[in-house]
Amino acid sequence: MFALLKKEISGFLGSLIGYIVIGVFLIAMGLLLWVFPFESNILNGGYAGIDPLFVLAPWVFMFLIPAVTMRSFAEEKKTGTIELLLTRPLSDIEIILAKYFACIVLVILALLPTLVYYYSVSVLGDPPGNIDNGRTWGSYLGLIFLAGGFTSIGVFASCISNNQVVSFIFAVILCFVCYTGFTFIGQFVSSGAVGNFIQLMGISMHYSSMSRGVIDTRDVIYFASISTAFILMTRTSLESRKW
Repeated sequence: MFALLKKEISGFLGSLIGYIVIGVFLIAMGLLLWVFPFESNILNGGYAGIDPLFVLAPWVFMFLIPAVTMRSFAEEKKTGTIELLLTRPLSDIEIILAKYFACIVLVILALLPTLVYYYSVSVLGDPPGNIDNGRTWGSYLGLIFLAGGFTSIGVFASCISNNQVVSFIFAVILCFVCYTGFTFIGQFVSSGAVGNFIQLMGISMHYSSMSRGVIDTRDVIYFASISTAFILMTRTSLESRKW
């Protein structure tokens, strides 16, 4: 499994795909947070914090992560190398996990340079260092969990399609529905307990909770559950070749 994981990571970093994903993410975040005169501009925010990063990042991830995962299985199927891959002494779940963690590593590599934003705001604060560290690190952890959920969705979409473009579109739609769909439905259905329960089924509520710097076990379990669910559905899709 680790050999395949290393191969997948090398595949990302040995081609333009990995660098394009990281570059697009950093350029988009840099422009929205520091250049464009939008509400997300940190310099116009009036306080020391990088909260806009954690508000915008899920929407950027919604497109970038499917762009990374769309080749996971769809490309293997298109080129015919999927059969060779499945003959390796690896179980289906090990193959899926190798591709899953390789994508997450790439996302983490894209996030690391944003620590420069954190350092910059900390230095620019009055007094210097006047930044909510707990909220910031909780938000970063929330982004990683969010990336894990989106990645599992993207890998699943890639597994059920032979076309990378179709995989990308399907993954974007699924990510959007899982992130905001339940919130919209919950608010539309009811403002009481039923509506709140429906909203809790979506990713947005749990991500927002972690973005406040509060690491609740329920949120961690939720993200672990949604990632596990889509990974298991991916395994079921792979196993369907035996039926």
